[in-house]
Amino acid sequence: MLKGNTAIVTGGSRGIGAAIAKKLASLGADIALLDIGNNDQAAEVCAVCEKEYGVKTAFYSCNVADFEQTKQVITQVGKDFENVTVLINNAGITRDGLLMMMNEKQFDDVISVNLKGAFNMIKHCSRLFMKNKCGRIVNISSVSGLSGNAGQANYSASKAGLVGLTKTVAREFASKNITCNAIAPGFIQTDMTADISAENNPLAAQIPLGRPGTPDDIAGAAAFLVTSPYVTGVVLRVDGGLGM
Repeated sequence: MLKGNTAIVTGGSRGIGAAIAKKLASLGADIALLDIGNNDQAAEVCAVCEKEYGVKTAFYSCNVADFEQTKQVITQVGKDFENVTVLINNAGITRDGLLMMMNEKQFDDVISVNLKGAFNMIKHCSRLFMKNKCGRIVNISSVSGLSGNAGQANYSASKAGLVGLTKTVAREFASKNITCNAIAPGFIQTDMTADISAENNPLAAQIPLGRPGTPDDIAGAAAFLVTSPYVTGVVLRVDGGLGM
C-alpha cells in the first residue's frame, strides 16, 4: 500500500513512534527514523523493519526543536531516500508540574519540542512533498490538548497548539495534494506513562472500553490517516471513548 514511499517518523525509537514506524513498514514504506539519543533502541526498530518487512531504513540523531539541525537532517533524508511523502510528528516530552510551581524553562522546553518541533519538521519537509507532488502529515497531539489536564499547562498548551497547526497546514497545502491530520491519544501505556499505574489512575478508570490504549492502537490510526487521501484537517481521538 505504501511501497515506493518513504515515511519520516520523529521520536521513533520507542513507544508510539516505534509502533508507527513498524506499522508503516509493514505497509511497504521505507523508514527514516529521527530521535535524540536512544541510538540502540532506534537501531533495533530499524532492524525489525528491515528484517520483517524488507524495507530500507536509516536512523538520524536530531533535536527537532533545533530549526537548523532539522533542516540539515531533512536535506540528508532527501538525498538518502526517494519519494519522501509521509511525516509523523511524534517527538514529545513532558515536564509536568502545577502552573504556580512551573518555571520558565519547563514551559519553554515542552513548547520547543512538542510544538515548534512539529513546525520545523513540516517547514523543511514541505519542499520534499511539493517535489514529489504528495504529502501525508500526521501530528500526534493528545486529549490533554483538547480538554486540558491539571499539572500539564505546558504539555496541554503544546498539544492544543498542534491542533491549530494541523488545521492551518491542512488548509494551506490542500491544493498541493498534501494532507495534514492529528491524532489525540488518550491514556496510552508507554515508557512516558510507565510510572503511572493504570489501576490507580482516575483517568484510566473513566475509559468506557475499560482499558488503557497501546502504541499499536495509535499506529493503526496513523496508518489509516496516511492512506486516506480525502481526509485532512481532522483530529482523531484514539482514547477508548474517554472524550465522549
